[in-house]
Amino acid sequence: MTKTLLITGASTGIGAATARAATAMGWNVGLMARSADRIEALASELGDAALPLAGDATDLAAQQAAVAQTVERFGALDAAFANAGRGLDTPGTENGDPDEWRQLVDLNVMGVLYTARAALPELRKSKGHLVLTGSAAGRRHIKGSIYSATKWFVHGYGGNMSEEMREWGGRCTVISPGMVDTPFFDTPKPDKIKPEDVADAVMFALESNPRAEVREIHIMPTG
Repeated sequence: MTKTLLITGASTGIGAATARAATAMGWNVGLMARSADRIEALASELGDAALPLAGDATDLAAQQAAVAQTVERFGALDAAFANAGRGLDTPGTENGDPDEWRQLVDLNVMGVLYTARAALPELRKSKGHLVLTGSAAGRRHIKGSIYSATKWFVHGYGGNMSEEMREWGGRCTVISPGMVDTPFFDTPKPDKIKPEDVADAVMFALESNPRAEVREIHIMPTG
């Protein structure tokens, strides 16, 4: 039976690479991102297995609509990947921009919570899988980093969700990459890990035997 994965932040980088990896392994994918043009182009590339879902991950109603449309199209939801995230242009507390902090927290924290809130009723039905994009920055202290603190939240929340979801046969995995060569950065990082490396980790967790919960995969560049 074909399984279905919903991905937020699906238009570029890790999200798009995971969509390609998932469809190559026989999954259906719901592609949620703000950029309608990009996800429609990606869905066209991937064919009938992909459903473009234009929407903002900081909007709970939009995430709930994306889940509903994905289930309506494919019949069920087996996994949700809370991947959408952002960084800061102006780092630090004293010199940082509080308005930018709000945008950061709205996406990196509230957006993750909204994905879980929207997806869990369907994941409970399928004994499904919640995947969260954490970060190496969420595993160590980085001086003054507010971005890092949001990823510490993701790691803590992922562990908490593992404990909750195991009660009904579900699983939760935090994917924890170091620096990835994606549009997240203003300049290319050709010596760092690629989005495809992270996508492979996501699919490893999703494809693991249901008796095994891969709670975290931490990936760092070898260079």
